Amino acid sequence: MAGGGSAQPAEGKKKARIEIIPLIDVIFFLLATFVLFTLSLNRIQSIDVNLPKATISPPSKEEDTSVTLQISDAGNVYWNKELTAINDVPFRLERYAAEEPNPRVLIATDDLAKYGDTIRVLDMVRKAGIQQVSFETVYRGTGR
Repeated sequence: MAGGGSAQPAEGKKKARIEIIPLIDVIFFLLATFVLFTLSLNRIQSIDVNLPKATISPPSKEEDTSVTLQISDAGNVYWNKELTAINDVPFRLERYAAEEPNPRVLIATDDLAKYGDTIRVLDMVRKAGIQQVSFETVYRGTGR
């Protein structure tokens, strides 16, 4: 042909392109595999603890001779619901420990009691040589 025509590409050929959706699927699969693999590498170390079993003891016919010391927010101490000066507590504890063969003390506080006052009373109980000390964890009104 004598006319200078330009060459056109064949219509059956298409340009190559990268599909992004399958690439995202592969990346998420690799990420999930990596996460699961790293989680399985962590060894959880623990210590076996032998917890005591709870038992129900029959009610004892003995009179309860334990002492309840309650500390109020004002720093007052109640000895079995009786207001006592904090300086008298060590003497009363020593006398109680000497008279009672199995002395037991329950320390209770009201909601606004100071931590320092409670620890001070606990130290007094320890100095008196009393080994059985309990802490009350339920609400009790002041002096009750």
